[in-house]
Amino acid sequence: MEWLTVPFEVTFVQRALWGGMLVSAICALAGTWVVLRGMAFLGDAMSHGLLPGVAVAALLGGNLMVGAVVSAAVVTAGVTALGRTPRLSQDTGIGLLFVGMLSLGVIIVSRSQSFAVDLTGFLFGDVLAVRQQDLLVLAAALLVALAVSVFGHRAFLALAFDSRKAHTLGLRPRLAHAVLLGLLGLAIVASFHIVGTLLVLGLLIAPPAAALPWARSVRGVMALAALLGNLATLGGLLLSWHLSTAAGATVAALAVSLFFVSHVLSGLRDRRMRQIHSTASLLEVN
Repeated sequence: MEWLTVPFEVTFVQRALWGGMLVSAICALAGTWVVLRGMAFLGDAMSHGLLPGVAVAALLGGNLMVGAVVSAAVVTAGVTALGRTPRLSQDTGIGLLFVGMLSLGVIIVSRSQSFAVDLTGFLFGDVLAVRQQDLLVLAAALLVALAVSVFGHRAFLALAFDSRKAHTLGLRPRLAHAVLLGLLGLAIVASFHIVGTLLVLGLLIAPPAAALPWARSVRGVMALAALLGNLATLGGLLLSWHLSTAAGATVAALAVSLFFVSHVLSGLRDRRMRQIHSTASLLEVN
């Protein structure tokens, strides 16, 4: 059993575990709505849209998190504004913002001869470099995400299934959509330095998608997604330690693997249930 416990005797691996668990909880809250509303492309665009703010912050010697927040706010405002343009589809607007923000970030990086921005760290993260203050930031982000999820649950639920009904009920779907984008931005900003922008969608989408066939409510999806995210974090760190692989990528890959396992098992369950119902129907006829 030592192979299970030895890695977590190291302080930086312990911090990585706590950081991954906090990120998993945040991503479960935001990612559930991303999956229910089919917003994966938007999440991808927002994660890559952080690059300009992070690049500027790094070049100026500022806080990378602050730069990421500014970029996330710009992308959120841009998506909200373009979503109100009747002649432009939302996917088109998101795609243009995606390319524009990513191009701007690369231009900023290329202008620096010192290449102060570590693109590898930005794209893939470094979960083993989590510091104590990072854990405090993640804990604060989780509290904010919980508050937004609780107070906005009714509006988000109506928006996910019927935006016209949400408007009829006086739930202000446009405002709810903007707040939901803010929740998504919060999850991405809080997670990018842990698993990186290329891998953040692994924890944002895979656990909720894996939980969807097994949960009977939105809150159930969130709870099970958080559990699966924690399992991916724990297993990913163990595999990374023993196989000498990149920790963030291993966590994200395991989260995606759990998604495929979940859907294979749910397919087998549904097939078994159909066989049982078919057999029951034949017995009733006879």
